[in-house]
Amino acid sequence: MNWKVVVIGGILFYIVTFALGFATGPLLHDGLLKPTYREHSEFWRPELNQEPPDMGPLMPRWITTGVIWALVVAALWDKARGCFSGPYWRRGLTGGLYLAVLYAAVLFQWSGVFDLPDKLWLWWSLEGFLYYLVGGAVLGWVTGKLAPGT
Repeated sequence: MNWKVVVIGGILFYIVTFALGFATGPLLHDGLLKPTYREHSEFWRPELNQEPPDMGPLMPRWITTGVIWALVVAALWDKARGCFSGPYWRRGLTGGLYLAVLYAAVLFQWSGVFDLPDKLWLWWSLEGFLYYLVGGAVLGWVTGKLAPGT
């Protein structure tokens, strides 16, 4: 395993997906989905039910879990990237597409457990496609710089 790919690639993957959240957050979560979130407030942490939501106490958890997830993605990418062809960014884009499909499939599965509107599962899946396609392309590009030839 190439630890530069895992650590540097994982951190960049996290930064990219976190930054995308600054665009999707206001549009999707504070905009389009806010009424639906309010209708199903029993599913959210108390901090998110405040007006305005108090995300500060949740940020350490979100950052920690997000970084761990990104490092896992980068580690798996390091093992799988040889399966893809083309420029490194396109390899990453393709890997990101596969990750997005898996993510959407997991959300689809959880939709059978949690009684939330299909609208949420759909929008969360679409947001995942954005995150993982862009994050995957960046991960592919940066790993091509860090460890070319694989």
